Amino acid sequence: MARPKTITDERLLDATMLVIGRRGPEFTLAEVAAEAGVSVGTIAQRFGSKSGLLQEVSRVTTRIAVTRMRDAAGATDDPVDGLRAALLTLFGELADPEVAANSLAQLGVDLVDPSLRALLVEHFAAVEDELCVLVRAAALPSAPAPELAARVLAGLINGISMDWSIRPRGAFADRVAEDVDSVLGMWRKV
Repeated sequence: MARPKTITDERLLDATMLVIGRRGPEFTLAEVAAEAGVSVGTIAQRFGSKSGLLQEVSRVTTRIAVTRMRDAAGATDDPVDGLRAALLTLFGELADPEVAANSLAQLGVDLVDPSLRALLVEHFAAVEDELCVLVRAAALPSAPAPELAARVLAGLINGISMDWSIRPRGAFADRVAEDVDSVLGMWRKV
């Protein structure tokens, strides 16, 4: 099957993320190709291998996460509401427990691969850096130093996503909102 010139990397990466959500680390390039409507060769030409594809997914998801956080924070005039919105958007698309579990399983595999682990380090650092900016802007009276507050909030969101992936109770968005509001509520108090 020849690759139409209209097939974008974004389409291939979106297909990859959908297939990972359905299959976890067991996914194949053939499944991604079928989802995207292209040949396996097209994916191999663009990304070289499954690892190359996953590396690009990691780079793109980092850019998406930071952009979503900035956009969510910028949609409100109140810096505390902006911080809250940024936190709620980080895993905003996570609503299905099976997709969450498959994504968590893929994370486990990513941690074993040195190249993917290095990209995870970059991802976590980018998220924390953005949270630090937002915490500074929020000027929460009882919050710890911005760097520590950012680390705590990143840990909170990552922990919630992991816990909910394993033990889904209620809607993910509700769980995140409740936990984030609990922490930010304590930090708002003088």
